[in-house]
Amino acid sequence: MSKRQIVLESFNVNGIRAVEKKGFIDWLKKSDLDVLAIQETKAHIGQLSDELKNIDGYETHFNSGERKGYSGVAVYTRLRPQKVATKFPGILNDEGRMIRLDFPQFVLLNVYFPNGKMGPERLKYKMDFYAAFRKYVAELRQDGQFVLVCGDVNTAHKPIDLSRPKENEKTSGFLPEERKWVTEFLHDGFLDTFRVFDRRPNQYSWFDMKTRARERNVGWRIDYWLASEDMRRTLRAAYIRQDVEMSDHSPIGLIIEI
Repeated sequence: MSKRQIVLESFNVNGIRAVEKKGFIDWLKKSDLDVLAIQETKAHIGQLSDELKNIDGYETHFNSGERKGYSGVAVYTRLRPQKVATKFPGILNDEGRMIRLDFPQFVLLNVYFPNGKMGPERLKYKMDFYAAFRKYVAELRQDGQFVLVCGDVNTAHKPIDLSRPKENEKTSGFLPEERKWVTEFLHDGFLDTFRVFDRRPNQYSWFDMKTRARERNVGWRIDYWLASEDMRRTLRAAYIRQDVEMSDHSPIGLIIEI
């Protein structure tokens, strides 16, 4: 059977209704993606336009938390999933932060990980979420699943992954315990796909809009495509689309061949 390349992107849109006004639908159509996973939709499905819910050629799947205008994830896919899950154990079920799509060759987990900057309580929530997610994925791997994880992890892993590491050593998003979790997750048998292909500094996926940081390329790389090690042979390219400026995040891409 012949193989084909699959183009997947992940994008924290910081409000799906906001990016709709900035040309999101036309952008997706022109981008010609097989899968687009988005985070921070900030909307329930009943608040979305028919145009957003029904983009030609794509199946759409949404998961929203109870709180309106907060969190939420979605996937637009041309690949037909065998199964879609929006219910998960424990803390992973809170706030509409995760959606799972099972495809014949791999399981895709699109996740909007918590932000810990609001204070100690939210940092604890973030670390508890991290721990529960790591356990959930370990169980998938024990079942023999090939796994792709994408989304806003809300942590820069290494000093190369943010503009000002020294100044942010005590800031959530670059705390030792957060970075340690990323290291341990990778040690569980996952690849930071961007770094498989691109070792350059100054490659960022998030920019503070208030300080016009994008113009100065002062940013953080906190969005990831993480692939289980057994998918290494399928990886063809990974990239960040810094030219797309609809959100404070840039879309990040992965090309695989299956």
